[in-house]
Amino acid sequence: MWILVIALVVLGIIALIAGGIRNSKLQKKIDSGEIEKMPEVVEPEAECCGQFEICEQDSLLAAVSKDVEYYDDEELDRYRGMPSDSYTEDQAEEFREVFYTMDETDVPGWVRSLTLRSIEMPDAMKDEVLLIVNERRKIS
Repeated sequence: MWILVIALVVLGIIALIAGGIRNSKLQKKIDSGEIEKMPEVVEPEAECCGQFEICEQDSLLAAVSKDVEYYDDEELDRYRGMPSDSYTEDQAEEFREVFYTMDETDVPGWVRSLTLRSIEMPDAMKDEVLLIVNERRKIS
């Protein structure tokens, strides 16, 4: 019993430290002008992102975690609120650069992260991303 309590306390302390480190890194990016402000968590209207014909992989897990996770893509925050059909080719290339440098197992989480951050993916990329997500679903 005491071991469980101690383990939970230690886990809580580790989570507190990790959150503090994350917040300090984001604050440094704000101070340096890399990003404008602390990202706000935006609740999606449903478990599905609405950008694709299928729901995000492991949709039950997606409902559990509402935390925004970054995939070395903080620069994409400047596209918050931009409609998916209004990106230039250079802007879409920024999304592709992030997409093609990540592990394909991270793609569903990245799509969820973009959705939580109110960032619509460029229309030019949706088919590519859908292909990877569908492949991951076949493997799972």
